[in-house]
Amino acid sequence: MIAIESLAHTYPTGQQIHFADATFTDNENWLILGDSGSGKSTLLNIMTGLLSPTSGKVILNQTDLYKLGNKLDRFRAQYMGIVFQKPYFIQSLTVSENLKLTQSLAGLKTNNHRILEVLEGLALADKKTSYTKDLSVGQLQRLSIARAILNRPAIIFADEPTASLDDRNTERVLELLINQAGKEKADLIVATHDKRVKDAITNIYQV
Repeated sequence: MIAIESLAHTYPTGQQIHFADATFTDNENWLILGDSGSGKSTLLNIMTGLLSPTSGKVILNQTDLYKLGNKLDRFRAQYMGIVFQKPYFIQSLTVSENLKLTQSLAGLKTNNHRILEVLEGLALADKKTSYTKDLSVGQLQRLSIARAILNRPAIIFADEPTASLDDRNTERVLELLINQAGKEKADLIVATHDKRVKDAITNIYQV
């Protein structure tokens, strides 16, 4: 369960945005909807601990993220999975090595069995020794999902995961996200302005 309380953020321009209180309960899929520039990504970055709010709280499983101090990065790696709009990986590392790094950042020992299990589930097992620079856009999207679910997070966040995708690939990415979240018994929160996504996820938080 993750909750937001009295959240506000002030941009460098001085503009301030306030977010309505909400509770996202366990094993649910949610959309954060809003027009481009409405603050969806800002909210997602605050909820994941990547951007400090001007005021307010983000509480995940009774833990206030912004009271964790230097423990926040480790906490995020343990309990959250994040799928960014553009996939970011260390290109000098292989697919498997990038996922080992994800385990290390969470303070976990390398678990090759888990890495192979996740890669097999997303049809990427044959790419485990490939470098990420050699993967296609679709493979990188799937690898982003693999990284997000690797440590069995309590919650998966996705920021505009269907941006610039055609209808067929939008449907495929959403299916992967929803199925993998269900398999891992994780919450799924997707920030988007893509109206096509509303057909797949019915719980809506409007920015």
